[in-house]
Amino acid sequence: MTNDPVLIAYSVKDRPSGESTWRRIGVAFPHDRGAGLTVLLDALRIDGRIVLVEPRADPAGLKNLPDPPLTAPCSTS
Repeated sequence: MTNDPVLIAYSVKDRPSGESTWRRIGVAFPHDRGAGLTVLLDALRIDGRIVLVEPRADPAGLKNLPDPPLTAPCSTS
């Protein structure tokens, strides 16, 4: 399994002005036992939404996204 996430998780809050605030809150890795993903979050959105995007994508005009703060889960097999 690779240590690179396949998706980055963002918390997105729509504002009355029509703009959205995007905050990076986690990452997703391929599940080590078959189909699916393991999602690691540093925060959980109570209102708004969570959006998963590919690491090279540029959501909401964000530039130079930092590397994920989390590491891949260890395989137990």
